[in-house]
Amino acid sequence: VGQKTHPRGLRLGITETWDSKWYSERDYAKWLHEDFKIQKFIKEQLARAGISRIEIERVADRCSINIHTARPGIVIGRRGAEAEKLQALLEKEVGCPVRINVSEIREPELDAQLVAEDVAMQIERRAGFKQAMRRKISGSIQAGALGIKIMVSGRLDGKEIARTESSIEGRVPLHTLRANVDYGFTEATTTYGKIGVKTWIFKGRREDAGSQRPERRRGDRRPGPRQSGGEQGRGRGRRRPRRSEGGPGSNS
Repeated sequence: VGQKTHPRGLRLGITETWDSKWYSERDYAKWLHEDFKIQKFIKEQLARAGISRIEIERVADRCSINIHTARPGIVIGRRGAEAEKLQALLEKEVGCPVRINVSEIREPELDAQLVAEDVAMQIERRAGFKQAMRRKISGSIQAGALGIKIMVSGRLDGKEIARTESSIEGRVPLHTLRANVDYGFTEATTTYGKIGVKTWIFKGRREDAGSQRPERRRGDRRPGPRQSGGEQGRGRGRRRPRRSEGGPGSNS
């Protein structure tokens, strides 16, 4: 059985960064659970806002929350009323000053989390899962994705036996660390159980400073082809001499 790993977790520190950006030895467990609570609370309050990612930064007793959404108008509201209301609720939950920043996602078709949530929403509305996958795949390819893979698993179409179906177009290099592969996961709640939806979107390669090859120092030996035998090159590349016509064994 193949061992799977999270595409973002595999690239942390190489081309990806963390959603929670802080460090504390004394309050580590407390802040970690607070981050989970904040992300779950925002997702529940703004379920229709198309939220892809929530980043949390902490400095001393202040908390800064960056919300990446495809519909910033729903998060901000008229004249910032919804944002202020959400800020007051978060300060009550966390117990410290909270600052909210909203970032708009220009191309939601290239965001794996939003694509997975859209497929799950169509499955909840009793749409065919194959049609939903094909529709989102074609939209992502037209938006500029180099490859996309969508996988659904569970009691598809209400069948008694659960199975896994997937559809892929283009290429999705999961083993290439410099590959910009976005990953999203969500679950569709239906009358016959949960259906999991996973999405991988390949957007190209990232040429970062940390991912470049180290320079070769002077004096380092360049690796060459291996040669068998005690001495390198002995007996290689030489042609055997042709047997002369007048030699032994000839009929002349």
